[in-house]
Amino acid sequence: MFIAMNRFRVRKGDEAEFEGRWQQREIHIRTVPGFVEFHLLKGPEREDHRLYASHTIWDSFAHFEDWTRSEAFRAAHRDAGSGRSLTIGHPEFEGFEAIQTVTP
Repeated sequence: MFIAMNRFRVRKGDEAEFEGRWQQREIHIRTVPGFVEFHLLKGPEREDHRLYASHTIWDSFAHFEDWTRSEAFRAAHRDAGSGRSLTIGHPEFEGFEAIQTVTP
């Protein structure tokens, strides 16, 4: 399993608009081979921003790489960067390969 995360520092006061952009966007990832699950996570508040993370789970790193080269990926990110910036800086990518999984 591979987990891909992008961390976003969203300016205070722009949280609702940031969440709305995610919730209203067209979803292209559902049918991509190896895709397991997506989460948009809302994290702690800081002095000038709130932390968010997009979190996707993949069957493998290879499936994630295939997604990043796909037409679905290009379509999903086509409008990224358009409109007023709601974040401080660019998203910070973090990728993790699962070495242990515990289920109920």
